[in-house]
Amino acid sequence: VAAQNCRKRKLNAILHLEEDVCNLQTQKESLKKEHSQCSRSISRMKQKLNNLYHDIFSRLRDDQGRPVNPCQYIIHCSSDGSVFLIPKHLGNSEQRQDNEKEQKQKS
Repeated sequence: VAAQNCRKRKLNAILHLEEDVCNLQTQKESLKKEHSQCSRSISRMKQKLNNLYHDIFSRLRDDQGRPVNPCQYIIHCSSDGSVFLIPKHLGNSEQRQDNEKEQKQKS
């Protein structure tokens, strides 16, 4: 009787594990689909941002009326909603400072 009960418990455990595996496989497939959708959405947003960036730079002019070179400048948006055009060499150091501030705030 003890051996029979042991086998029954073992079979029940195996059945529960098989159910868990099946549920996890379903969850994995669902997460794969969600990941794929998120990746596509991110790609679309990146493309829209890139288009917007090029549209903005196509309309910008310097003091002499010449087009602003997007290779030399970056667009900086501050937290208060202000938008600035900054030379890339200054923008990189400013971005590093902003990142350092964010890191300190998180700590």
